[in-house]
This record gives sequence, structure tokens and C-alpha cells, in this order.
Amino acid sequence: MTLTENFSVHGETGREVVKITGHEQVQYTFRMPLHYPRYKKGDYERMEGWKLDNLLGQYGLAFDGSLEEKIIYAMGTFLWPHQL
Repeated sequence: MTLTENFSVHGETGREVVKITGHEQVQYTFRMPLHYPRYKKGDYERMEGWKLDNLLGQYGLAFDGSLEEKIIYAMGTFLWPHQL
């Protein structure tokens, strides 16, 4: 099987398409917002579940757990150690 790569960018999401000759087609999507979140620890502690889900989704992250677990995960992901 030979590999033919066709890279193209579609819209603001920066979708990269890789086609494999034969019967399969693989599609990769990478999304990264322009800015790093600027929330503080207290902001995460007060954040509602839907807002946490939206924030994590913007970075291609998903977390399945309670609201408290999501808050801890988001703080560990986006805050520097000295901010915890």
C-alpha cells in the first residue's frame, strides 16, 4: 500500500486531511485556540459545568467525571504549579 499525502487547510479550524490510497481514508483534525486561558484558580472553582466542558472542548480535551473532578482536571491542565 502506498501513502499519498494531500494536505489542505479548511476554514479556521486548520483541518489537515491525509488520504491513504486503497479503501480507507484517515482524517486528522487539530484545533488550538489562539490564546491560553487566563482564568485564575478561583475562576475555575466557581466555573459551571457547561463552561468547563466548552473550555476543554476548545482544546480538544474531554473529561468524563463529576464537576469537582472536572475543576481539578482543568486547574491541573491550565494553571502553572505556582498558581495552584
